[in-house]
Amino acid sequence: MLSRRQFIARGLSASPLVALATSAPAFVTRTALAAEPKADKDTVLVVLELTGGNDGLNTVVPYADDLYQKARPTLRLTKQQVLRVDDNVGLHPNLRGLERMLKDGQVAVVQGVGYPNPDRSHFESMDIWQSADPKRQTKTGWLGRGLNGIKVGSGAIPGLYVGTEKLPLAVAGSPVAVPSIHHTRTFDLELGTNFLPPNSPVGRPPVRPDPMPSSSDPAYKARRDLIQSLAALPQGPESDDIRQFVQRSHLQTYANVERLRKIIEEDVRAERSGRRVGAPGLGRDLSLVGQVINANLGTRVFYLSIGGFDTHANQATTHQGLFDQIGNAVVMFFEQLRQAKNADRVLLVTFSEFGRRVKENGSRGTDHGSGSCLFVIGPGVKGGAIGMHPKLDDLDDGDLKFHTDFRRVYATLLDGWLGCDSRAVLGAKFEPLELLKKG
Repeated sequence: MLSRRQFIARGLSASPLVALATSAPAFVTRTALAAEPKADKDTVLVVLELTGGNDGLNTVVPYADDLYQKARPTLRLTKQQVLRVDDNVGLHPNLRGLERMLKDGQVAVVQGVGYPNPDRSHFESMDIWQSADPKRQTKTGWLGRGLNGIKVGSGAIPGLYVGTEKLPLAVAGSPVAVPSIHHTRTFDLELGTNFLPPNSPVGRPPVRPDPMPSSSDPAYKARRDLIQSLAALPQGPESDDIRQFVQRSHLQTYANVERLRKIIEEDVRAERSGRRVGAPGLGRDLSLVGQVINANLGTRVFYLSIGGFDTHANQATTHQGLFDQIGNAVVMFFEQLRQAKNADRVLLVTFSEFGRRVKENGSRGTDHGSGSCLFVIGPGVKGGAIGMHPKLDDLDDGDLKFHTDFRRVYATLLDGWLGCDSRAVLGAKFEPLELLKKG
């Protein structure tokens, strides 16, 4: 078991604030404390991956273009069907859940998004989007690198992945661990041994075969007593401020982990008791994100995904179900935030690894293409169409040509929303888009 002295020493050695000594001048500590943002004021970015290669042409529909109507005899959508964005394009009708936010100017539609020399492999293209490196030389994710420059409060959990798969490349490379959470998984602070919290209502993941400890397990109880007792340590002189700062940071981290675990457990209890109502799938995942944001844990970045967009056949039926789910889940998510007065500080951005070809195939679907579209949603955006829609009479081997490098979207969100140096993250300067409201 770790002693108090050993625990603090290990925490100090792991802290980026302590490089050469166990104490620092008081002005350094005061500056660090003053720079801590308040969790209920920080901007938050939620990234939603549409896995499989979403067909941009039937998401943001060029309904006024005769070439679109001719290229898609069974999949085409008419002017009467779409949700009008402007005189040229409209949204798929099953995104009707977003209609009010669209009319209120809270949905930005970024058109013709892509990158040079597009790759039509799911895995390669997804890695390019998640690493923000079309040359495929970078082994870390753009959000992971971004977390190195995003200000978070002491003890905050800077980023979270909501899902059951392995951690996405997008959040890899962070200087701090990005935990994975999901309503089907236990989440808890672990010290040394893979213990789960006693009497947890959540089932054990299959990768954790060790037995559940009882509530009287002495080792389990001792670990928590150790952390909690740190709060009672006497305050030292001013020269020891940095030790107190790190001590407080550890305690706040522990407290936030406990709060996060309770959020997940309460979600499971509510469902099992029948008290929880709402859509499954993406709706539930976004509801969990909303609960964490409203709990003010200081998390600045969330990543989650919804699959099913590899629509080689019967695309119309598949799109209906997926877009119903997305439209309803997103509007309910922002309503959840609005009721807690947190909607103004949250943006949600979608992306997919590539688009689809212009002409539909013989199976009433579409095959792998390149240029596509994405949405940035929230009260902080300038709504409407952003950029040019690709021309359907100027194709690249049957594919749409892109007009907007996706890294411009990333740069805009990093610099303008998260307050992070995009050049340091992306390795170059990219011109921002007129995407965000001033202030």
